[in-house]
Amino acid sequence: MSDSTSSSILQEVQPQKPWVNRRQSVRELARPVGIAVLAASVIVLVTGLAGPLGFYLAFIVSFIVVSFIDGMRHDKVKAIDKVMTTLVTAGFATAFIPWASILFTVFQRGASAIYLGYFTHDMAYTSADDELGMGGLSHALVGSLLILLMASVIAIPFGVVTALYITEIKGKLSGVVRVIIQSMSGVPSIVAGLFVYAVVVSRYSFSGIAGALALSILMLPTVARTSEEVLKLVPDDLRSSAYALGASQMATTFRIVLPTARSGLITASMLGLARVAGETAPLILTAYYSAVYSLKITGQPLASLPMYIFQNFSTGTDTALTRAWGGAAVLLSFIFILFIIARVVGRGSRK
Repeated sequence: MSDSTSSSILQEVQPQKPWVNRRQSVRELARPVGIAVLAASVIVLVTGLAGPLGFYLAFIVSFIVVSFIDGMRHDKVKAIDKVMTTLVTAGFATAFIPWASILFTVFQRGASAIYLGYFTHDMAYTSADDELGMGGLSHALVGSLLILLMASVIAIPFGVVTALYITEIKGKLSGVVRVIIQSMSGVPSIVAGLFVYAVVVSRYSFSGIAGALALSILMLPTVARTSEEVLKLVPDDLRSSAYALGASQMATTFRIVLPTARSGLITASMLGLARVAGETAPLILTAYYSAVYSLKITGQPLASLPMYIFQNFSTGTDTALTRAWGGAAVLLSFIFILFIIARVVGRGSRK
């Protein structure tokens, strides 16, 4: 058989991309959508459902019913497929709506408080009721960075070592340690603040290091549990190969296991930071609040973004509330940046 004949046969048997009639698909979708919109409008008028969420709920229910009836005109399989597609799409939209609503509300209400000097000025000579073009949150932003940095220095090494003890060493107390870590995950944040207040603050004073201790207590179980799951994903073949080459358990752990799980451990650390970045209750009892820019972590209160938001919301005036919404927008952006850093560093580690 010649080469030309073989190539023609291969071209004939190659699977072709199925043709999708987009116009027909749009027409098939437009009819049930239109009927569902009319039905949802009637439901909103005759029932107690109101507002965009009420209309959304009525539309989803109406669209499922209309899709099922429309599909049954063809066959049962198509009807079930349409209903399940609608349920999956509605589930995604339902989970997305609250998240988008929170972001939109926070940034919409806090946008008017943000200006160029918002990140370089503090509130030392500005009250919460002053004009929005005065003052800023540089003291709170720097204070949060200091507190989170100290909490990370305390919690991340202990969390990773705890995960290594459970997964690599597997000592006699590994089961007890796992139960303690799981129990710590359910400790209310105010309890951690009260503990540090009784042990540290009551003997000395409010300080940034006290706030970091409280946040590290809350951060530790998240880092430890996530790191444990990451270390479990490291293949046992890597460990066995290292042992076969004569490596000790310590060398295997630090030269094979930890580098392999580096990206996951970084993600675990970022998740722990995001877990405590917005905590307010522990900071009320430990770091408290200061309107002055400061880098001192002992002997005096230290500002933070959650406390900045709390103080302005407590004032209650329109200007103060706008400042609080601006602080909330900065805090959300800060947490978002942490997740971006985790993704970028993790991707670089994999490469």
